[in-house]
This record gives sequence, C-alpha cells and structure tokens, in this order.
Amino acid sequence: MNDTATSDFTTVLLVEQTPHEVFNAVTNIRGWWSENIEGDTSQLHEEFRYEVTDLHTCKMKLVELIPDQKVVWLVLENHFSFTKDKDEWIGNRLVFEISKQGPQTAMRFTQVGLVPAYECYEICNNAWTGYIQNSLRDLIVNGKGHPNPKGGGLPK
Repeated sequence: MNDTATSDFTTVLLVEQTPHEVFNAVTNIRGWWSENIEGDTSQLHEEFRYEVTDLHTCKMKLVELIPDQKVVWLVLENHFSFTKDKDEWIGNRLVFEISKQGPQTAMRFTQVGLVPAYECYEICNNAWTGYIQNSLRDLIVNGKGHPNPKGGGLPK
C-alpha cells in the first residue's frame, strides 16, 4: 500500500543520451542546479554548500558515487526562510539513479525524506521538477542547463 503522506518525492527523466552522458550532466551541478555552489561536488565524501539568497541554504555531502549509475547526496544542514520547521530536509538523501531503458536512458531522482507532510513540499516539488525536467534535461540534451545564476538568486 502506498501512503501518499509518507511517499518520497520522485521524478523520472527519459533521454536518448547514454548513461555516461547523463551521469556527467548530473554531476555537473553548477550546470543545471546552481552556479552558486561552494565546495567540491565530484569527489566521494566531499561537502558542498548551495544558496539562494534570503530563501534557501543547505550543506550536502556526496555519500555515494557509482559512475554512470548512481549519485547520492546527504543533507547535513538546511535552512528555508519560508518554513516554521527548521529541520526539514536534514538527513534526507537525494538519489540520482541512472539506467538503460530500451534505447533510452532513465534518470530517476528521489529525495528520500521529502514527503507531502513537509511544509516545503509543494514548493520543493515544483522546484525539483523544474530543475530535473527542464534544466537538467536541457544540459543533457542540448549541452546547456538553466542553473541559478552566480550571486545567489533564482533564474530570471
């Protein structure tokens, strides 16, 4: 039985590119999520910070990295300016699973712990859907995503 109150947020992207190309795009975080990321985002056990000025900051750790198959980030710290619960996201895992699906490559993104009961769920759902289905897709397919610009704001 699927309890939607506890179901983790997931979105799936299907593209014609190879798992290797998808993996390279996923790990190019500054190319699709935000140019305003500080720290190493490519080495296992390294930590990095993400910030949208006056809205969202978080600290992530790269906890799993399997070339062409899987990337997992662990949320170590998180702050939203718009939620009462200051612990949302802390301890969540952001999982990117890459696999062949016939002639296409599937990339399944799941934020383990991002559930509808969260205050930020609707905003986070919309944001992740946009980043994955638009910015990451465009980076994979066209070589250019739409990350948040350097300086900490949101894309225009």
